Amino acid sequence: MTDQPPHRHETKKSKKNPIEWHGHRIVTENDLDSVFADTGEVERPHIYMRRLRHGVVLVVLVALLAAAVFVAIGINRGDIRIAALEPDLEPTYACPEGPFEVQSPSAITVNLYNSTTIPGLAGTVGEVLTERAFVLGEIGNRTVNRTGMTAIVVAGPEGYANAFTVQRQIPGTTFVEDERADATVDVVVGSGYEGLIAEAELDETPGGLVCVDPTTASAEAESTSGAPESTPAAP
Repeated sequence: MTDQPPHRHETKKSKKNPIEWHGHRIVTENDLDSVFADTGEVERPHIYMRRLRHGVVLVVLVALLAAAVFVAIGINRGDIRIAALEPDLEPTYACPEGPFEVQSPSAITVNLYNSTTIPGLAGTVGEVLTERAFVLGEIGNRTVNRTGMTAIVVAGPEGYANAFTVQRQIPGTTFVEDERADATVDVVVGSGYEGLIAEAELDETPGGLVCVDPTTASAEAESTSGAPESTPAAP
């Protein structure tokens, strides 16, 4: 029997796998990268802010569109009214027929507005009205989409009689009603103004307001207004 050297007892442990621990595999950074792809959201926060801004803008646009639709429906139904900067100087109502009595000029405050390019026209009219005892109020300018007119007389329901009195002073005027609560009267003077009626020719009989342009209205329309025919201006 041949003597063989005894097996040498292995004292050194086999080299360990660095990614194993007690028979279990350790998850490494490379494993995580392969499972969770880098979208760049963390490294690029401006992308998130851009999307947030887009969302806010979209919400605002939708809200504005909804508000516009709501306002349009309200205006169409008459629930919402938008007041114009200047009153609409076209009568859209039944003309007050009266009859109205001629009032004392000293009890009537008249605001005068020049709608022409003639300098100082409103002030000139104010001077002659003051000579007839009318109380002069504001003097200024007003744009009117009407050419060749004599004057437009504007007043509220409380100023019907006062407006009637002013119309008897200035021939060829048109009355327009607004919503003012006092009895003041506005006179918007046009390029067709030629002067007041002579005091000796003033008609003081009761009558109605003239709401149609005397230069364009038919004789039938003038007869239904309740006011007498205008007297030509004194030279």
